[in-house]
Amino acid sequence: MWFIYILKCADKTFYTGITMDVKRRVKEHNGSRLGAKYTRGRRPVKLICVRRKKNRSLAAKEELRIKKMTRAEKMKFIKTK
Repeated sequence: MWFIYILKCADKTFYTGITMDVKRRVKEHNGSRLGAKYTRGRRPVKLICVRRKKNRSLAAKEELRIKKMTRAEKMKFIKTK
């Protein structure tokens, strides 16, 4: 199972990624060199949305779709379940 996750950074921006282990990945974003370059300068980050996908391909496609959204569209996406 793969997960798409959205983080809210300290500067109020959003970061979207995919992983098989959300808890580990958020921990990496908050305190490790393994976190994304984007989030390293925007710590702490907070997990605000998680969605499940059957495989990596579907997760990557959804990640790309979310990254192309405007901030308002992302906020609407986050609020829907």
